[in-house]
Amino acid sequence: MSESKLLYKRVLLKISGEALKGKEEHGFSREAVADVVARVREALDMGVEIALVVGAGNLWRGLAGSQGGMDRVTADHMGMLATVMNALCLKDAFRQAGVKCHVHCAVAMEPFAKRFDRDAALEQLARGELVIFAAGTGSPFFTTDTTAALRALETKCQAVMKATKVNGIYTADPMKDKSAVKFNTLTFQEALAGHYAVMDSAAFSLCADNNLHIIVFNFSEDGALCKVLSGDYSVGTVVS
Repeated sequence: MSESKLLYKRVLLKISGEALKGKEEHGFSREAVADVVARVREALDMGVEIALVVGAGNLWRGLAGSQGGMDRVTADHMGMLATVMNALCLKDAFRQAGVKCHVHCAVAMEPFAKRFDRDAALEQLARGELVIFAAGTGSPFFTTDTTAALRALETKCQAVMKATKVNGIYTADPMKDKSAVKFNTLTFQEALAGHYAVMDSAAFSLCADNNLHIIVFNFSEDGALCKVLSGDYSVGTVVS
């Protein structure tokens, strides 16, 4: 696919930590990590500039920790550390695959990762190099959804691409309701009125207020990332 056919030139891809564990109960699966690298590299080879935010669900869930009696701030700090571990895992995998990759951390983490530098990130993206944002926003009570929306706006991305296990947004859970109908496109107002769980409220508001497109798609489907980047929403839904 040629670069001229791209609908989106620069995007932020948000993937879950679970995408890295594959069939393992927790941690990392070599095959799953390699699969993530291959799918992202395919889009990079198209000429798309990609920033990436990865969750921590394969290692730690801050909300679950706080519900178990842990202080919420402490639990969220542990979640931030887990996203740094995932970012370093991906950086190593991408570099071994020949992809130039940089990790920007929301908190001081030298020598493991450099502190978030917007100017440097913009220059790296413009060179076609992959940028991974780790440690959330650096503050507790904010999810990686909000991190994705914030960093996407800071780095002039045209869309936040939310990688999921389903091929878009439906009127109901398609896993439970066979009559659920898929949307190819939605406005922010329609998504809000329909109470569709697109992103958490803080992230959704950031996107809506700044007309930052949200694309929900099935990351595990072959070629899906490249398809939605070219405007094919048969494997996803765009909210704009």
